[in-house]
Amino acid sequence: EFMYITIGKNYNKQPAWKVFIGIIFIYLPLFITLPFNILTAVFVYFHLKFVGGHNIKKYTYFLPNWDSHRYNSSNQIVVDDTKLPAPRKFKWFWLFNCKMYCPMSIALFDYISYLVKIVENWWCPFYHNKITKYRGSAVDASYWHIDPERKSKLHPDDRKNTIYNADRNMR
Repeated sequence: EFMYITIGKNYNKQPAWKVFIGIIFIYLPLFITLPFNILTAVFVYFHLKFVGGHNIKKYTYFLPNWDSHRYNSSNQIVVDDTKLPAPRKFKWFWLFNCKMYCPMSIALFDYISYLVKIVENWWCPFYHNKITKYRGSAVDASYWHIDPERKSKLHPDDRKNTIYNADRNMR
């Protein structure tokens, strides 16, 4: 269900100290969790490769094309919002945030989500009410589908679900 997140109508009501603390909270993950998230992506990717995975999308697939960004160093807009930290008046601040930090972080989390969905489709191909969101990470056959004895133990719907088993010849 689509619903707008309400921020815009509340931002101007926020005192500067709250916005400043909020900005600190967005940069802390850059230093605290980003290295672990990168390692997570690398380890999960190689896990999938080591168990036989092929045709796995790379991180770069999730990144927007560099030239698709509307703004660059010659036309980047800046603002004089006193609630924002001092670098707000510099183009490099906005270019770093809007062309690098945000898209690269979103791509990393999308990539991790994609990889972990492949892991679940491989190791745990069992129905739950959100499984249709895993369609973009479908596997040809799960761990449970490659062996006839294991496959026979699956629920009939799990045996034939194309999210878990894209290769119709293996059913």
